[in-house]
Amino acid sequence: MLWGILAPLSTIVWWLNQTAESLGLAEEEKPDVLRKASITSSTSAINCYIVFLPGVGNFSPDQITPGEKYFIYQLAQRHSQCVVVRDVFPYSVFNQDLGSQELLTPLWEASKESDGILRNVLVQVRNLWRFAISADDRYGPIYNLSIAHTIVDRMNAAYPIAQSDRPINLILISTSGGTQVALGATAHLNEWLNARLTVVSIGGTFEGRAGFNDAEHVYHLQGDRDWVADLSRVVFPARWSWTVGSPVNQARRQGRYTVCIIGSYEHSGAEGYFGNEISPNGMPYVKQTIEQVDQLPIWSIDQPLTSQCPVQKTSEQ
Repeated sequence: MLWGILAPLSTIVWWLNQTAESLGLAEEEKPDVLRKASITSSTSAINCYIVFLPGVGNFSPDQITPGEKYFIYQLAQRHSQCVVVRDVFPYSVFNQDLGSQELLTPLWEASKESDGILRNVLVQVRNLWRFAISADDRYGPIYNLSIAHTIVDRMNAAYPIAQSDRPINLILISTSGGTQVALGATAHLNEWLNARLTVVSIGGTFEGRAGFNDAEHVYHLQGDRDWVADLSRVVFPARWSWTVGSPVNQARRQGRYTVCIIGSYEHSGAEGYFGNEISPNGMPYVKQTIEQVDQLPIWSIDQPLTSQCPVQKTSEQ
């Protein structure tokens, strides 16, 4: 509980170190991340960004699982017009790894080397507090603003964002608690960028308010053995079907939120969305996930977004 009480401190420190100009809150000002790094171009071959936000088990912006790396690499190979951004850490306002705090460095270094309780409990509990901050009405707006800054900064680092009349295709792909943070950042990204913004949740957990009025479409892909993703539907009132006025339920009725049950996945591990075990369809789970995401109508700015779910493929296909 003490850890949770102290969790918002880094968010407050980040906020106190900003100015109205750096945040783009001054009249007719853009945030520093846009004013300093963006370019003007209308003839670039790159018109698409894939931003990946990992789950609560990750340590840093540079460390994602081998399955997640393979997933992102394959999407980049299939869509050469897209730049991949994979160094956004959704559980730090400063985009720093868990060892950046000197007092906690020995703990995080030990947890990196452990497959037991340190890795599976302490790191996830620490990141879950950041998930909770993102969903919190008091600290969430500031926390999500900081993540939006990080996303734009890393997009510019991967490939400078073109400022033109033609929108860019911005795809936020997230898993587990990263989905809540991705949705929280969409309001700011939608305000700052000329982009068609789509959120793809792969077994994501989210509270159901933030993001659904700002993203063009939200696709939620879930396995039928993923009880963690099911849990958020119970915990958060906005997700309840009888809360008819909540943003997520309004988006569902308007065809801007699509839920797809994509197979016999667990939330994580060898039989999770990025696992290497063979699925009942005869292909590794991670390859099946790639096929499902690749079939979504999100890869061209000229392709209309629909509510249609991807068709499950087998190794024979």
